Amino acid sequence: MRSFEYASPTSREDAVNLLAENPGQAVILAGGTDLLSLMKDDVETPARIVSLKAITDLGGLDSSSTGLRIGPLVTLDELAGHAEVKEHYPSLVQAALGVRSPQLRSMGTVAGELCQRPRCWYYRGGFGLLGRHEGKSLVTAGENRYHAILGNAGPAYFVSPSSLAPALVALGARIKLLGPKGDRELPLETFFRIPKAEGEREHDLGADEIVTDILVPPAAGPNATYEVRQKEALDWPLAAAAVALEMNGSRVKSARVVLGHVAPTPWVAAEAAKALRGKAPDEAAGDAAGRAAVKGARPLSHNQYKIRLARVAVKRATLRATGKEV
Repeated sequence: MRSFEYASPTSREDAVNLLAENPGQAVILAGGTDLLSLMKDDVETPARIVSLKAITDLGGLDSSSTGLRIGPLVTLDELAGHAEVKEHYPSLVQAALGVRSPQLRSMGTVAGELCQRPRCWYYRGGFGLLGRHEGKSLVTAGENRYHAILGNAGPAYFVSPSSLAPALVALGARIKLLGPKGDRELPLETFFRIPKAEGEREHDLGADEIVTDILVPPAAGPNATYEVRQKEALDWPLAAAAVALEMNGSRVKSARVVLGHVAPTPWVAAEAAKALRGKAPDEAAGDAAGRAAVKGARPLSHNQYKIRLARVAVKRATLRATGKEV
């Protein structure tokens, strides 16, 4: 690991100033579960690390009539163990517990989990976010069984690694950021983006900005996350789905369906939501929603199997949300 300068500000404003002093060469440290790995592999080589751990008002979970405020430094364990989250946002609990390592859950933060970098082995191997060499994609011609089947028209083929993001996007969460020009707030859905050229990032977070709040509106109805994984031990899912429903009696009034680990962003499946509307959320409706969710999928040479897994994830998340999972 290369040498670096370490800063530990005690206020949000000081953190932003420290980032702005060294644009592009300073990075944020929260739990460190991803950043330290990137630094050890020489993928990230920051001149300055700005730790947020001493900024106490970046922590805390607060529930009110307007919804849930999640501090960016809240750990995954804190999120999964919070009584209000358990009662009203089970999809978040299921997503947080999907991180199987107790050590990662105890150290990893909500904002860090949302902002973690792709697990693509080409990126981690030093070939850049788009996985290119001599102007050509290594992904399309190489080993791509864990890469995207949606949103992969190119040149980005990695999958968004966040387990929390699909659930939060399905719940209509917003994210607040602070930079030198002040606060800004945007839907979490638009915080994630697909880079089109080298040098672009997959998050709408400036080099001199920090996350200050994740805001989740009151849950309109049942919600759930379902992940399909190769093994139950520490591993990233092969496909996932989060479903948030608003019910009218025994039928779905409205729905939000968001896929995870199958696209460079949390993938909002509008057709799947449409397939659930007006239906009883049973196996038939869940299966129809799953088929609709993967319309337009473009599998690469080694990841055709993800289409089936994404369909299953949508169906299982629908059944889980309404207590019908067997």
